[in-house]
Amino acid sequence: MLRQTCTFAVRRGGTSVLRQRCGHSTTVTLNHLKRRMSSLHSTTPSVDVGTSGDRIAPVETAHSGWRTAPFLRRTHTCGSLSLEDANSKVVLQGWIVPKGKVSKKLSFFGIRDSYGTTQLVVDSRTCGPEILAAMRGVSEESIILVEGIVRQRPEAQRRDVPSGSVEVIVTSFTLLNPADRNMPFMPFDTQNLANEDLRLRYRYLDLRRAELTSNLKKRSDVAFLVRSTLHEQVPLSKGTFAGFTEVETPMLLNSTPEGAREYLVPTRVRQTSSDTASQPLFYALSQSPQQPKQLLVASGAVDRYFQLARCFRDEDGRKDRQPEFTQVDLEMAWVSWGKQEASGPPGESATTSWRIGGHEVRDIVETIIRNIWKKVENVDLEDRFRVMTYNEAMAKYGSDKPDLRFGLEIRDITSLLPLLLQDALEAKGEIIEALVVSRQPDHAPFAGVALETDHDNSVERLQVASGASSEWLNRSHIVQDLLSSAQPHLDTPELDAALGVTEGGVVWLVKRPRRPEGGWTSLGRLRLALSEAAQRKGDLVLSDDPKFLWVTEFPLFTRADEDKEFLAHGRWSSSHHPFTAPMYEDIGKMYSGTVEEVRGQHYDLVLNGVEVGGGSVRVHDAAMQEYIFSNILQLDEKEKSSFNHLLHALRCGFDRLMAILCKTTSIRDVIAFPKTAGGADLLFKSPSPSTAEVLAQYALQRLGR
Repeated sequence: MLRQTCTFAVRRGGTSVLRQRCGHSTTVTLNHLKRRMSSLHSTTPSVDVGTSGDRIAPVETAHSGWRTAPFLRRTHTCGSLSLEDANSKVVLQGWIVPKGKVSKKLSFFGIRDSYGTTQLVVDSRTCGPEILAAMRGVSEESIILVEGIVRQRPEAQRRDVPSGSVEVIVTSFTLLNPADRNMPFMPFDTQNLANEDLRLRYRYLDLRRAELTSNLKKRSDVAFLVRSTLHEQVPLSKGTFAGFTEVETPMLLNSTPEGAREYLVPTRVRQTSSDTASQPLFYALSQSPQQPKQLLVASGAVDRYFQLARCFRDEDGRKDRQPEFTQVDLEMAWVSWGKQEASGPPGESATTSWRIGGHEVRDIVETIIRNIWKKVENVDLEDRFRVMTYNEAMAKYGSDKPDLRFGLEIRDITSLLPLLLQDALEAKGEIIEALVVSRQPDHAPFAGVALETDHDNSVERLQVASGASSEWLNRSHIVQDLLSSAQPHLDTPELDAALGVTEGGVVWLVKRPRRPEGGWTSLGRLRLALSEAAQRKGDLVLSDDPKFLWVTEFPLFTRADEDKEFLAHGRWSSSHHPFTAPMYEDIGKMYSGTVEEVRGQHYDLVLNGVEVGGGSVRVHDAAMQEYIFSNILQLDEKEKSSFNHLLHALRCGFDRLMAILCKTTSIRDVIAFPKTAGGADLLFKSPSPSTAEVLAQYALQRLGR
């Protein structure tokens, strides 16, 4: 690619430095530069042939990579030409794409850049045999410059793509940079896509794919739209308006016990005192701008803060996780707290209303999302997104981020069982749940995979024959374990009717604690596995329609988060973060010690089974915050000193949101230079070991084997 940047800087003693890059970078002093320029002589010229009177001079090269020819500036991009440009003289630059040899005197090529592809017509009768021969000898993906005349394509050959209605008759051609003939893969060959590791290793090639180019442009457009919406001083609802201030917060902070593992950055600065040896010091890369933004808003300088924040977490890799990621980070002062508007907007039922604080954040986020889908997807979203409590989501779908595009709801069948079973379950604080694939039409997509899908060991699968009444229940080991050997045969025909298996089907049963924990139940994972299996088989096609959902009223504290256990060590940890306020109704439970029953003013925004955002109302009472730190989380003084408290926050996972907008299953497809699932960067070869000399600067040394 032809690119050149120059940066001038002054070093000590007045020595200026020129950095010039054209495929590589070079640094020289001005005196050295003069000597090199004076000794410049012609060595190997680049290919440069043409028939026009203003032929480009051959490139003179004194050093590999230095090009001093006066290259013409491009007049158009490869995706901007239209019928209005017919008969115009143009200059295009881009990658060459061979299309085919028509005859000895005629060939077609494509020239592609990030805007599109233009067809080139190379006719020896127009440009001369030299140009035709030279272009035929150029390897694919080489970077070229062409001059030519725009011509309308025959109407039958026009394509509904950028520059698809015209072609360029080439009159001159310059090879700017030849490509290796042994390319690891061809980025435009989408039918034979290379494996992901190879594409990540040569990411600069993979980024030429139209899909990734489009994703990056869409990401830029959405980021601009988010900023524009938040900057506007426009009322959104009663008492809610935008008018946010964008503020950058530090990335290098102190380590805090917030939950996720952190990346530590050593520094050569030392902490020394008269009675202790020199100690190495470390920064921690920010997991999120949690504390800086709280202090910023508490200061009163900024009432409503936002930034597109870079965050870092040393977590296990997944397709929806990266060690470094971007989130739309918000913080608002003076938000509602508790149940002031518990009835919700008109038309919302009591079971789906927003029963926590933070209505203002809900208004802001829904406005941003509606603007994005309208301008990017041309889709009008509903005025209000659906709201569901955590308990309802776990009971119906077995997940705290349910995909609402398909049914297959889970049923709590405890109340349909005989009283003796109900009493046995009540004594243990448990329930029995069922997931059913019946012979009803709406279950048809799952019938073909019901007996093939694997399930957790705690789940029991039972086949139900048509007209077999509740005989299947007597075959259940889960049920039999609750009964003594002297218990009578169970007959519950009303259960068959309630589950819709009077004509037969498949039933999965599981016994679990009445109060759900974590993000999944066993039947929730099975529900998702059945959906994925049905999709692979082609029996189920999920709609691309966005199904947004707010999940609210999460447990405020948990012992079921494996990612936080390495810090909690058996103690309670915060489901969201330690500044999240309890629901107003549960404050008494928190102080009385029934910690497991306390719900938080915490909410997640879910889209088609993917969490794309989350936030919470802050604790604003210093005494309550101290009680949470000391009595519930049981933080020691050093851990408590890491924190400060404030008002309210929200984060939106920008990478996950973009993956859904770009209709890809991996966030790596919407990040220019992503890491692998294991956190490695195959292009820049990081992380990598360091030398003993470098480690010594940070008072570090390798551990012996």
